[in-house]
Amino acid sequence: MERYIYNEKNGLWYELQGDYYLPCLKLPKEETAHIGIFGQRHRRYLKTHRKALYTSLLTRGKLNGYLADINRQAEGMFSRLVKQLTEKEGVTETLKAENQMLWVQKMNNLKNAAMEIVSNELIYR
Repeated sequence: MERYIYNEKNGLWYELQGDYYLPCLKLPKEETAHIGIFGQRHRRYLKTHRKALYTSLLTRGKLNGYLADINRQAEGMFSRLVKQLTEKEGVTETLKAENQMLWVQKMNNLKNAAMEIVSNELIYR
């Protein structure tokens, strides 16, 4: 049996795998983009909970672009939320100069709150 065969009806090449001929398919070229922590978390969520969407994006070659876009949105939302929360809670550079430990505690608390909001609104949806 030949290793590769060509089917003229559908224009596909087939490769012998054991006793079966399977089509030689290639994924379309994907754009390379930086995917940060938010994009990686969203990819993990899609892979486990939204398998159809994940597979669709992957096979169309749009997964990296989609994840990079989600990552950009999440980073922007996170920085805006941290800024808004610091203004609302009165966490200033004056507090940082006077009581560094209190400032660190408040900033960590605000960053965790912003991370939770971003996760609920963008990442795990």
